[in-house]
Amino acid sequence: MTQKVLKVGDSAAVIIPKKSLKELGLRLGDEVSVQIDKKQRKVLIEPLMKKVDSELLDWTSVYS
Repeated sequence: MTQKVLKVGDSAAVIIPKKSLKELGLRLGDEVSVQIDKKQRKVLIEPLMKKVDSELLDWTSVYS
């Protein structure tokens, strides 16, 4: 797939198609990791693991 780099304020953005978001399990507002490989001139975008509320973990462990 080919996308253009767009100007957003003083930054730039690339559109991630809806189908790709769905395949990655991403939704608007989700956090991702962005890594740059300068040598190969690549950008890797990966979903971050969602944080689980520690209070919820404490509550559920009481009943385990």
